[in-house]
Amino acid sequence: MALTKVLTAKQREVLHAYRTQEFRFLINSGSVRSGKTYIDNYLFLLELDRVRKLAKQLGDSNPKYILAGVSSGTIYTNIISELGNQFRIAPKTDRFGHYHLLGVEIVPAYTGSIRGMASIRGMTSYGAYVNEASLADQSVFQEINNRCSRPGAHIICDTNPDHPEHWLKTQYIDKENDSGKTLYFNFKLEENTTLDQSYIEGLKATTPTGMFYDRSILGLWVSGQGLVYPEFDRRTMTISRQQAFDETYERFFVGVDWGFNHKTVFTVMGYRDGVYTLMEEHAASYEQIAYWVDVAKDIKERFGNIPFYCDTANPEHIYDLSQAGIRTMNANKNVLNGIEYVAGAMHNGKFRVVYDDCPQFRKEIYNYAWNEKTGDVIKKDDDCMDSMRYAMYNDYLDHLEESMSVEELARLKRYM
Repeated sequence: MALTKVLTAKQREVLHAYRTQEFRFLINSGSVRSGKTYIDNYLFLLELDRVRKLAKQLGDSNPKYILAGVSSGTIYTNIISELGNQFRIAPKTDRFGHYHLLGVEIVPAYTGSIRGMASIRGMTSYGAYVNEASLADQSVFQEINNRCSRPGAHIICDTNPDHPEHWLKTQYIDKENDSGKTLYFNFKLEENTTLDQSYIEGLKATTPTGMFYDRSILGLWVSGQGLVYPEFDRRTMTISRQQAFDETYERFFVGVDWGFNHKTVFTVMGYRDGVYTLMEEHAASYEQIAYWVDVAKDIKERFGNIPFYCDTANPEHIYDLSQAGIRTMNANKNVLNGIEYVAGAMHNGKFRVVYDDCPQFRKEIYNYAWNEKTGDVIKKDDDCMDSMRYAMYNDYLDHLEESMSVEELARLKRYM
């Protein structure tokens, strides 16, 4: 079957533009599961074939191409393993960690931090494929651009939308860049006709409203506006202490957000049948670690040897808890992924709180807001919100590990 027969209309539009137009950047952004990476993986193979032919004309026996992603894990998960699934191609790495395909040496670059540019410094590339471009450190992206100095070099990107003032949008999508012309395509979930309609409707129904829906479903570059958790409903999501402690739970766990001048907060969560219950909070300023060791011991005595998902900002405090016999774990602190998970629980009626016993929660839930200019949360009145996020999101990740493949888990965690 010809590949064009299995492409969506949007993917065919991208392929036609690639073949018929001159460009420096080709950027595909849009909703989740909309087919962006699928077409970019095909363009990647076309690029390697183009580079091979051009290098032969130029007498270059060892042409190089940059393959960029947040980490080695995301490059493998999103691109290398998908080449096997899509095209039965399984490139292997050499002793330097480089791939070789169609006569081209493919050099990985890791865009998640400025250290990622080390692998491409000084090289001359015929082009680049940048996966998850909005997550790239801007200086690494610029270095990739600088390295692509061969005639007619292309830089192909895919990305999920971010806030509208993100550098990728303002400097490469919204205006002509000094480096050359940009072809930009926006993908929407509904345009992926390979997906079952029931899956699409289910995804739409379970995605939190507001920014997460606009980005994930509609593919829009939008900032969060107003409260981070607008769907928290005190009428339906509160529970009395007696009712909470009379029930049985599958497991308990604790989120820990360290502070001193601002509050340190421990949130104790219970989980049963997909529902999270914030059982109790412990919040205080200006307390030394000995105080928090005693708090943790009391929680352990009452709830058992449960995990404490700890803010990694104070490793010495984590060590002290561990030495006291507390089951500490370093928390994955991915802000947007964690907020989206908590917001999803609220959206789907899977969150409850012992409201009267959690004054810090009461103070923060109606003040925890987005910065509309940066797209980040405002770092104020967030100690309990951070603690709760560490607890719920890391419990979710840990229990996914029991059922997910390494590749799926890598895609979710993004190795961040």
